[in-house]
Amino acid sequence: MKYYNIQTTFQEFPYETTVAINITNCPNHCPGCHSQHLWEDIGKKLTPKVIDKIWKDYKGCFSCIGIMGGDASWDDVYDIAMYIKEKYPMIKIGWYSGKNYTLPKMWKVFDYIKIGPYVEKCGDLTQPTTNQQLFKKMKNGQCVEITPFYYLSRTSKAFEYFKKLVKEES
Repeated sequence: MKYYNIQTTFQEFPYETTVAINITNCPNHCPGCHSQHLWEDIGKKLTPKVIDKIWKDYKGCFSCIGIMGGDASWDDVYDIAMYIKEKYPMIKIGWYSGKNYTLPKMWKVFDYIKIGPYVEKCGDLTQPTTNQQLFKKMKNGQCVEITPFYYLSRTSKAFEYFKKLVKEES
């Protein structure tokens, strides 16, 4: 599994400062994709050494590592996520898959999972018409869909929605 670049984001996962790793060789080729360069088999191999370098370079400046893509090799995505979880248990891990489903084992290792191809007419997570779904794993291990957070985020309802989730988790 190869990655194209690494960037810091503040909107991939709610209330997380995320170091997003953009994975290449995407097999989905969604029409309207804003990152068509990630369809190519380019970049550097994503290894535990790269994760360690991210930790060293960004230490203290992020709360989550996001693996953006990787649908060509779910086993590699799982393996690198397990490495992160075992070596850096204080860091949350998120994953974006352009598929509408994922393997059961993935739900065990990730704190956030976003699934669904980009469908231009449906819009992204900020649109109530989106086909994509974002899930958060709660402390009890249950995965809860938090997609509404994004399309409610322009209203006070987003705060109330998350407040309710946090209360349920306590």
